[in-house]
Parts: sequence; C-alpha cells; structure tokens
Amino acid sequence: MRGYFGIGIDGVSKEGNMGNLIRTAHGFGASFAFAVKPAVAQHSGAPVTADFADTSKTHTQIPFYAYASAAEVDVPQGCKLVGIEITDDAIDLPSFRHPTRAVYVLGAERRSLSAEMAARCDYMIKIPTKFSLNVATAGAIVMYDRLRMLGGFADRPLMAGQDPVEKPAHVHGGRFSRLERRARREAKE
Repeated sequence: MRGYFGIGIDGVSKEGNMGNLIRTAHGFGASFAFAVKPAVAQHSGAPVTADFADTSKTHTQIPFYAYASAAEVDVPQGCKLVGIEITDDAIDLPSFRHPTRAVYVLGAERRSLSAEMAARCDYMIKIPTKFSLNVATAGAIVMYDRLRMLGGFADRPLMAGQDPVEKPAHVHGGRFSRLERRARREAKE
C-alpha cells in the first residue's frame, strides 16, 4: 500500500481506549499515534490490568507523540488532517476517498473534537451509525476502511459465494520524452 498514516485522540481520558487504538493502529500499519491533551494516556508498554496484554509490544514498534494543544500537532508536509466526528457536514465514511498521506484524529470519550482541532481539519468524516461508538472502535473502523480502499485488494463479487474479482496487473508505461512528442506533433502540423 502506498502512502502512510497516523492516528490519535483529541483530549483522551481513558488509558484503555488510547492503548486499544494504538495497538489497532500498529496492526493496520500506522506510522505513528498521538494524543492531544491526554489526561492519562501513556505509551510505555506497562500492563494496565492483569487481563490486558500487548503481545505485539506496540510501544517498541511505532512512535507515540503527546501534544499539549491542537495547534502543536505536527502534520507532515503533504499530509491531510482528517477529523472523525458526527457532524451534519461530515462525509459518510463509505463515500470518503482516503488521502494517500493522512493523519486521522478522533474526539475524546463523551466529547467532540475541540473547536481548535476541528478548525485544523482538511476533511471531516463520520461513521454512519445510529449512535456514537467507542473511540477506539471508531478508529478501528476508519483504519479498516482505509486498508480496504487503498490496499489493492480484489473487488468484491456481485453475488455472495462468488470468487473475488481480481484486479488486472498494473502495466508500466514505456519511456517517453516530452521533447520528442512535441517534435513529432510539430512535424505533423
């Protein structure tokens, strides 16, 4: 898959949600994760509870950044900041074309994206559900959709039970010269 992405939460207050999002991000190939104004979030690798286990040791696999404000979030050059929020003007996720280079940001538990963060977003998307989902679950759905859309997978069949429709192999074009093309075009005129 071409490009890269990062994902984070604006104002996270539950360490379990941040940990879940980071582990899921690692599984989907995120380049980094972050939190804005984290109340309790850490990315140390220390177990949170006895029934919690990060077998992938995510804290050693992808960078984690903590920012004091939305203004400090460092969006790489050429990257688009994509807010995930239930708003009237947000694009429904199934209709959204993911940028090749993206930074996704979710609002914290029981809160929306801060006005400061929402103002920075290039796009705002929403998951078309009947009610708001857990922040880590919403992040997982967006990352899955990104992988599904940009991962180069075979198309789904028209009917259940049929084989996937494989995409044709990419054909690389040959060498060309704009100068030679211009000369041929001028010779014809």
